[in-house]
Amino acid sequence: MEEKKHVPKKEFWMYAVGAMGQGMIYAMMSSYISDYYVNVLQLPLMFVLLLMLLARVWDAINDPLMGIIVDRHTLKRGKMKPYILFAVFPIAVLSILMYLSPNLSKTGLMVYSAIVYVAWGMTYTMADVPFWSIPNVITPSASERSSVISFGRTLNGVGSAFPEILFFVSGLVLPSILGASDGLEYNKKKYLIITIITVVIGAALYANSYFHIKERVVIPDSKPVKGEPSRLTRIFKCKPLMLVILMGILSSGRYMVQAAAVHVARYAFYIGPELAPGVDPALKLKYIDASISSVKTIFQVCATVGMFGAMLFMPVLMKKFDYKKIVIVTCFLGFIASIFTTLIGWFTANLYICIPFILISCIPLGVLNVISYAMIGDCLDYMELNTGFRDNALGSACQGFVNKLGNALATCGIVIMYMFIDIDPAQMLSSTSVVAATELTRTQNFAMFSLVSIVPGISLLLCAIPMFFYKISGKYKSQMLTDLDAQRRAKGIIVDEEGDTAVELEEIKAEKSKKKKH
Repeated sequence: MEEKKHVPKKEFWMYAVGAMGQGMIYAMMSSYISDYYVNVLQLPLMFVLLLMLLARVWDAINDPLMGIIVDRHTLKRGKMKPYILFAVFPIAVLSILMYLSPNLSKTGLMVYSAIVYVAWGMTYTMADVPFWSIPNVITPSASERSSVISFGRTLNGVGSAFPEILFFVSGLVLPSILGASDGLEYNKKKYLIITIITVVIGAALYANSYFHIKERVVIPDSKPVKGEPSRLTRIFKCKPLMLVILMGILSSGRYMVQAAAVHVARYAFYIGPELAPGVDPALKLKYIDASISSVKTIFQVCATVGMFGAMLFMPVLMKKFDYKKIVIVTCFLGFIASIFTTLIGWFTANLYICIPFILISCIPLGVLNVISYAMIGDCLDYMELNTGFRDNALGSACQGFVNKLGNALATCGIVIMYMFIDIDPAQMLSSTSVVAATELTRTQNFAMFSLVSIVPGISLLLCAIPMFFYKISGKYKSQMLTDLDAQRRAKGIIVDEEGDTAVELEEIKAEKSKKKKH
């Protein structure tokens, strides 16, 4: 018998389009902030390294706190979706401020960047944790939840490609419009223009989802009872969830493919006319900027075909195969492809020959982007069945923290590589000169290239290890879902097909109570 569908097509699409808008905004930070801080603002490398690490220490407190707040309270218009409207304006403003370069001293820029970056992370948590908890309350069906997550993550990935497109186009168009006599000022204006366009469109799409989403699974608010395990205790004692989180942390190297691509484009490859000695500085900047845009686009196309191609097939794969098997097989495939990419890069230094293998190595990136959220949902089912509690937002907060930690570790790896191979951004790009990848040593070129070749591959291999100990699959998962459905029916947990608000639900329950008395 075909399982009942709870989410109409329009709502299904509108949630995914909202995810696409969110992806546009997040990609503006994750893919470019390291290049902006290091090469454009030219903040001290050690400062950037410490900022990334210390911000994640705060996230370790802030993200679970946000999850607890969401799980503990139901607002008038729902438990999850009101935060979409709460977060959209501040996250848009802070995203633009992050790429604003005020005329301050170096110390002033460091203080400004630190405040805006940390504030952005806190606000994004408010935009991210409830939003990716919505699939848990939009339908009671595990398979339908997986479809909502899969399609949402796919369009989220599509959204993340939008700033990449702008980056490519701007590299070809803006030098002629803005002028290229001052490399630093040109790059500051370029980043600000890309950010404003991306954020305005992304914020509009994200906010629009609020008006189309309905929360159907209504789990009553619960206050802590003396003697019962705390929410954090339940999370840490949920072994399957801890394995998924460990998988996410070990896969942090996969973020290098996008975060480090612009650095590789600057310092590993050059595509364009020969840069003869004495070439006009403005013309040289124009050629180099076009090369950076082209190389970055090659990586983005590989990521698009590999990641999003995998995402498109994920709904079918997730219905036919266990999640753990999908992770293990695709991650091993990505590791093998990364070895070939590295060897080709070392022996030939030819980016074009590497393309097929870069594409294959991006397949598990798309798989992990989708499947980790679906596995979090299964882990919450497991926790609800075994403890009687379901901390949707806190589970989503764990995944959100892992994502931000992964991006931060990727940025730290990039900064450490700059230090290791002795690249000084201030000497590479200034108001009067710019250095091409061809002017660096072969060792420096390859070391930077390794950030998008062997480093992600090793990370993919490591992240598959926890999956050998993950048990929510096959017959065990089927029985778990059957038992959970029976437990929910016994507890009288509401599945509200109309998506009524919290206040209306209280009225409905009160009316049912009156009828029973009569």
